[in-house]
Amino acid sequence: MPKVSKATSSLNEKAPKIFVLDTSVILHNHNAMFTFEDNDIALPITVLEELDNFKKGNDIINFEAREFIRILDKLSDQMTTNDWLPLIAEKNSKFKVVMNGHPSIDACQVFGEDKADHRILNTALSLSEEFPNKKVILVSKDINLRLKAKALNISAEDYKTGKIKDLDSLYTGKTTIENAGGEVIDKIYKEGFCNPADLGLESITPNHYFIIKNESQSVLAYFNANSGLIEKVEKKSAYKISPRNAEQIFALHAIANPDVKLVTLQGVAGTGKTLLALAGALAQKHLFNQIYLARPIVPLSNKDIGFLPGDIKSKINPFMEPLFDNLKFIQNQFSERDKEFKTITEDLENDKLLITPLAYIRGRSLSDICFIIDEAQNLTPHEVKTIITRAGEGTKMIFTGDIFQIDTPYLDAQSNGLSTLIDRVRKSHLYAHVKLEKGERSELANLANDLL
Repeated sequence: MPKVSKATSSLNEKAPKIFVLDTSVILHNHNAMFTFEDNDIALPITVLEELDNFKKGNDIINFEAREFIRILDKLSDQMTTNDWLPLIAEKNSKFKVVMNGHPSIDACQVFGEDKADHRILNTALSLSEEFPNKKVILVSKDINLRLKAKALNISAEDYKTGKIKDLDSLYTGKTTIENAGGEVIDKIYKEGFCNPADLGLESITPNHYFIIKNESQSVLAYFNANSGLIEKVEKKSAYKISPRNAEQIFALHAIANPDVKLVTLQGVAGTGKTLLALAGALAQKHLFNQIYLARPIVPLSNKDIGFLPGDIKSKINPFMEPLFDNLKFIQNQFSERDKEFKTITEDLENDKLLITPLAYIRGRSLSDICFIIDEAQNLTPHEVKTIITRAGEGTKMIFTGDIFQIDTPYLDAQSNGLSTLIDRVRKSHLYAHVKLEKGERSELANLANDLL
């Protein structure tokens, strides 16, 4: 294996850098190259070749590819992209499409294969040799590519723009107040509310939930931004699904609150996110024309569902089964003679209740609909934005997921759409969030979550 040279120590860290963007960065955010301040951007020709394969299709990555190609065409105008062209004039940044280079260290030879990733590495190596006084950094959301880059002594980073900096401080939607004072709790029970000042609270997030305790007494409440008061939260069931802990009570309250148009429920498997969302939606279906329950399709081994046998229904059914399981669980709370049991069956047959892949929702106008998006951690921030901007009058959206269970390449707990949504929308009076922490599926499921 050829010897990898050491990076020069004479680089000026304050001087403008050259960022080499990988295809994964462009597919994550078509405006990515505008987010590097006054540094220069290098686009390997291999990236353009890979983007060409993503132009056709209706998924978000196809949209990102098309938009980036349009941006590049507009920026290049009548000039050639072989030269360094202005990117952001006021910041003196430039960009260039770099042809396949021939560095003294050939990544294709080092790793024993001529493939796109290795040609992108060669671009970074060539730029490092061409501009020895500038720091060249490869930016990629592909962990393996970053590791290979570092093996060649190339600086490599994840695309961090829009990432949540501190997951430990990610909004949970609730606060426990100890030693609140018996008189305050008595007031909430008697009058149904108290002033935030009674609890020493200021600048409260709208629709924030509280577990208020004093010795043996406790009460559940939330901050109603419209009234400016801390109001009592009652325990209520939905379609015979009864909440088993404070967080589940809060979740059903948020779903049933007509002033809240956007709800997020985050928690590990077995905390009841999807079940509560569906039960809460069914309990107030009279407010909506339809209930949509959707989830992104994330095929095994990242293969398209076209690889699966059968017609389109046969292909997507395995991915939708968890949603049908929750619906069947709710339906089985009733006997077959009960009106509620029959109504669920009729709603499915009449498309009043739709369980569908998320991809089938795109392009639709969603008015007077309760829209539940399951496994939202597998969506990009742009996908979440696209879904929410489809909301018309009378629509309520509920996103559920576990930010630590990512099944989509190039997303993680800090960059997925659910984390971004929780972090950025928390101050809106239209929004409520609850982090569900206690598993309620079974003792066995809790054992697995705790110990395995």
